[in-house]
Amino acid sequence: MDKTTYTVDVPDDRFEVLEAIRKHGKPLKLMLVGDVDSGKTTLLMFLLNSLMEEGVDVAVIDSDVGQKGILPPATISLAFPSSEVSAIGELEPSAHYFIGTTSPAQYVGEMAIGVKKLADMASGQADVVMVDTTGFVTGIGAEMKRLKAELLRPDFTLVLEHSDEMKSLKRALSPYTRILTLSVSDKARLHSPEERRAIRAGKWRDYFSGSGVADVDLREIVPTGTGLFHGSPLNVKEKRLLALIFDWVVLAGWYERGYTVVKADSGGFPRHFNRSVLHVVDFEKLSNLLVGFVDESGLCRGLGILKWINFSEMRAQVLTPLIEEDLGEVVEMRFGRIRVLENGEELGLLRREEL
Repeated sequence: MDKTTYTVDVPDDRFEVLEAIRKHGKPLKLMLVGDVDSGKTTLLMFLLNSLMEEGVDVAVIDSDVGQKGILPPATISLAFPSSEVSAIGELEPSAHYFIGTTSPAQYVGEMAIGVKKLADMASGQADVVMVDTTGFVTGIGAEMKRLKAELLRPDFTLVLEHSDEMKSLKRALSPYTRILTLSVSDKARLHSPEERRAIRAGKWRDYFSGSGVADVDLREIVPTGTGLFHGSPLNVKEKRLLALIFDWVVLAGWYERGYTVVKADSGGFPRHFNRSVLHVVDFEKLSNLLVGFVDESGLCRGLGILKWINFSEMRAQVLTPLIEEDLGEVVEMRFGRIRVLENGEELGLLRREEL
């Protein structure tokens, strides 16, 4: 299910952009910027198919982690189309970079690194590299776009706006790229939060369809993206003392300039403690947590849904579509910050510092 399908019924300024791309030397990089539901992906599809009709080799980087066209969600994906397509979801991915959330405000660095890494891969294989971005364009979102532009140095950045609402962002981007301003089409339609969640749910279901449970040895595949597992493990006496003081079931703990504890509550009353000394993780928040399986090149081989961790044996049960051969290439299991079921239901987002 995609919000966008291919159309040639577009405003005239899209054809002007197409002509500018034709006249520019190759290889060429361009980035698409605009608010939520401003028509970025529709514009990308128009440019993609128009260029491919002319025999131009195109690469697409889909970094709209919240409304991904190219599966799976919560990643940045690279695709090399071999023929014209009617929807971005038809593109077969060539590589992914794991972000682990559909709301990337706390992952500005990873978003920029992922786009740069995939753009470098694409530049040697395509005449035109097109980067689709999120609709996050204010506050930290504007800074994310500036950082991407600084790293990528796109030849063109296509900015979609209704009037002059993107003025400040365009000024921030201008030292690193040539700005081309386009109008938001009067055919662009806003989608409600409920519609956006429903679209994501379909993407999650499609991706995890046919998955199986993998037994992951966390002594062989390093758990990353979390403060868990860092430092010296707490001994039985230390865990019992914490359990006695706070009336917790202490499942695991480590000490490294402070204590990190994974616990389950056995009572429903508040506890008071110094959070600079003791960091507490509810075991429930690890259930159905999205994880990424990362290879030694830093690319994401695929996603999983964490079902269970046995801390004493350092093993995890993870639902994933990856087969054993794929997992053999994995060196990291990177923790995300969204909890999701394989039927597509999202259970909630976590803050970065929670894990």
